[in-house]
Amino acid sequence: MSGFSFTLNGTDGKARTGVIDTPRGRIRTPAFMPVGTAGTVKAMLPESVRATGADIVLGNTYHLMLRPGAERIARLGGLHRFMNWDRPILTDSGGFQVMSLSDLRKLTEEGVTFASHVDGSRHFLSPETSMEIQRQLGSDIVMAFDECPALPASHDRQAEAMRLSMRWAQRSRDAFGDRPGHALFGIMQGGVERDLREESASALRAIGFDGYAIGGLAVGEGQAAMFDVLDYAADLLPADRPRYLMGVGKPDDIVGAVQRGVDMMDCVLPSRSGRTGQAWTRRGQVNIKNARHADDPRPLDEACTCPACASYSRAYLHHVFRAGEMISGMLLTWHNLHYFQQIMQGMRDAITAGTLDGWVADFHAARAAGDIEPV
Repeated sequence: MSGFSFTLNGTDGKARTGVIDTPRGRIRTPAFMPVGTAGTVKAMLPESVRATGADIVLGNTYHLMLRPGAERIARLGGLHRFMNWDRPILTDSGGFQVMSLSDLRKLTEEGVTFASHVDGSRHFLSPETSMEIQRQLGSDIVMAFDECPALPASHDRQAEAMRLSMRWAQRSRDAFGDRPGHALFGIMQGGVERDLREESASALRAIGFDGYAIGGLAVGEGQAAMFDVLDYAADLLPADRPRYLMGVGKPDDIVGAVQRGVDMMDCVLPSRSGRTGQAWTRRGQVNIKNARHADDPRPLDEACTCPACASYSRAYLHHVFRAGEMISGMLLTWHNLHYFQQIMQGMRDAITAGTLDGWVADFHAARAAGDIEPV
């Protein structure tokens, strides 16, 4: 099996474009990863996800270990076969979900005992068990197990969580072992405290990982504070490895992160918005529930080539959402994922051409102009 590698092809300021090579295919960076938490990107077929331009999807250790179980997935040939996605998969370690979704948590040096949000059953996750579950799933990119406290939090609380995460990072590295063709990413923590971010990055570099994530952001601190951290955080990580900002985000978050040196991102927003009648377009967000769309024959975005825009009117999308028809979430999710991938392709092209500043200016100008008025 060939290995995992990252090739940096070009830069424009801090922004980077390149390629991550894996045995299951190439990932063009900067990359947006659709979230398939439980083995599916909601409301989408795998081939539809691929058609939007996605090179990789994200799954989640916590959710898959609870339902249907990592052992069952392994017996059935691994997550790729199980969900019919033959390209790269990154799996989150479960650490964030344990902290955010589970009740009755007991955190120790060894790991976390928690109650399932599904049925209340008790489970235990540690660096070692997280690595084993992700091995059973067959993940191409495995995330180290970490603790991610919600913000705001005191400096002492953030320091405690970060240092525990760094000890767990070493244990994750040891438990992951030597797995050619698979990659392990470490996760920087430290909240919005620069000294803690620097300490975390130093610890991760000393351990050595195939890629590095910036965790502990987009958890309540706001965009300005997030960008303040990203202004220096990416520079603390090795330039020859991919940099992944976890759980981000809205289109302007994504653009700002790429400008600051981030290579990979993921977020549930495109699919979650699609299921709730929200469409993201070049001119900002469109709420298809609004009555003003009921007689509008135009597409969501006349410049968009996705199936929702190529074949359906705003009036139809308004109708099927109001009627509770499943096609509403399917079409709006497809549109949103297509739009997010168009953002990534636009930035990749602009970075290659050295014109990112102009591209970003046009991006913000279109959004500032707002949605077109109904006829």
